[in-house]
Amino acid sequence: MVQQDQELDLRLFRVWMKAYHALFANIQKDIERYDIGFENFQILELLFSKGPHPVQKISEILSIPSGSITYVVNKLEKQELVKRQCAPSDKRVSHVLLTDKGKQLFDDIFPKHTDVISQNLSFIETEEKEQLIEWLKKIGLGAKQLHEKGKQDDTQL
Repeated sequence: MVQQDQELDLRLFRVWMKAYHALFANIQKDIERYDIGFENFQILELLFSKGPHPVQKISEILSIPSGSITYVVNKLEKQELVKRQCAPSDKRVSHVLLTDKGKQLFDDIFPKHTDVISQNLSFIETEEKEQLIEWLKKIGLGAKQLHEKGKQDDTQL
């Protein structure tokens, strides 16, 4: 029984990875047509969807190394798509926010981008999407707990 479960787990993982790569290739191709760059697009989309964020938080959320995030934000600032603003509560912290030019750009491209995402997910029904969201959350949280447990175990050695 354990071997059957492991074989099923491996099959699930392979299918999941193939689906991820196919979906990601289509999404990346869509992003490339805007001539923005993937990291730039991620930052602009985060700011468009969630509002201003501290530079360090953007780095954490998007897994962009802290050494690279400053460079990327500086490039976006030179293009006048974002600006930095000191946090009212702590002048040492700067928040990154979209400029009017950045908002205008994303007002134009974001609906097209979401259409591409919807096209790629149109092969499953609404109920299946909701189930998949719950299942992926469950897997993600479980994997995160295993990762954290592994970190704790490493420090106890």
